Amino acid sequence: MRARRLAARWLIPVEGAPIEHAALLIDADGRIADVGHDSVVARPPEAAAEEFGQAVIIPGLINTHTHLELTGFAEQIQEREFSSWIRRLRELKTTRTSRDFLQAARQGLQMCYAAGITTVADTGDSDSVIQVLAEADGSGIAYLEVFGPDPRHTQMSLGALRDRVIRAGRWAVQRVRVGVSPHAPYTVSAPLLAAVARWSRGEGLPLAIHIAESEAESELLRSGSGPFAAAWAERGIPLPQSLGRTPIQWLAENGGLSELTLCIHAVQAVPNDIQQLADAGAAVAHCPLSNRAHGHGTAPLSSLIEASVRVGLGTDSEVSVGRLDLLAEVRAARELARLTSDEALDLCTLSGARALGLETETGSLRPGKWADCVVIRLPAAEYDPDPGEHVIASSSADVMLTCVGGRDVYRPL
Repeated sequence: MRARRLAARWLIPVEGAPIEHAALLIDADGRIADVGHDSVVARPPEAAAEEFGQAVIIPGLINTHTHLELTGFAEQIQEREFSSWIRRLRELKTTRTSRDFLQAARQGLQMCYAAGITTVADTGDSDSVIQVLAEADGSGIAYLEVFGPDPRHTQMSLGALRDRVIRAGRWAVQRVRVGVSPHAPYTVSAPLLAAVARWSRGEGLPLAIHIAESEAESELLRSGSGPFAAAWAERGIPLPQSLGRTPIQWLAENGGLSELTLCIHAVQAVPNDIQQLADAGAAVAHCPLSNRAHGHGTAPLSSLIEASVRVGLGTDSEVSVGRLDLLAEVRAARELARLTSDEALDLCTLSGARALGLETETGSLRPGKWADCVVIRLPAAEYDPDPGEHVIASSSADVMLTCVGGRDVYRPL
């Protein structure tokens, strides 16, 4: 690609204070060559220059939890109770073909780009997202889901997952990684979780799991009761052998908690759980709007941050939240944890990259990192000198440009 130079009224590098009248120089390899005041950043004659005026350049947003293959289902589910919602979603997924899932994933990825999201951590069981990311020269981790609540099917489920990882490996190129996702405690037996965790550690594969999300999940592991337990009994599936555990304890006891683990939601995490997460070096994908939509409550975000747990933000699926708007998640998280504008922006950029183990490559505008960036329009009138406040208050309608590795992936017509 051709080197390029972007300039705007403001630039927020995240690792450093905002820069007024700033420029970003991108080399021909798609990496950041320089960042600073417009007067000091070089103007190579071979670089294409673009001036955005009353705008702010920020790092590309990091979405630590998506289900892009589910794009387009939002209007087809009316169920509100979570276990019923899950069952309805599973039914709907059986109506889609492989081509349908690919089309949904492409649409979802474009929605992300239009909202300034440049890296996604996606979980799904159609394998469509890793293909779509690879075809788009995108950035992210595609966690391949595995299901199997009946311990008698452990080896069969593990074997099928291994085969999928091998097949998906052809798409794990450039900045696209493959991971595994034992879906959740109510869809995966303890023996299957242990087997997947052991195998993934041996292969160095990142692992994501929906964990400590709902009270129904906690009931299943605490006392073998509640709607998920009833659904298991209906299908002749034996209840968990070790009860009296929190979901995080269950995850740790079965070898699923490590620095490779991304814990999705963690709404029901109690203080001892939070300490276990910190001690293990695990990360959390916090999805405040999805948690609210499903009535799960609010995750202990402040406590997670205070314990130095790696935390990023996720939109979850369009089915849960209606639109993939990470800045809306930022606003919800900020209100929950009373974050400053700097802390809030860090949560959806550099902290999100740290949660995924990608902080040396993306998440901030620093020389040497990939040129993943977003240009956001600022109000024309006089405004508060903190441009971060306006970024947080903005929407996809304000996104003027999204770049991944210095390439345009979204520019409104």
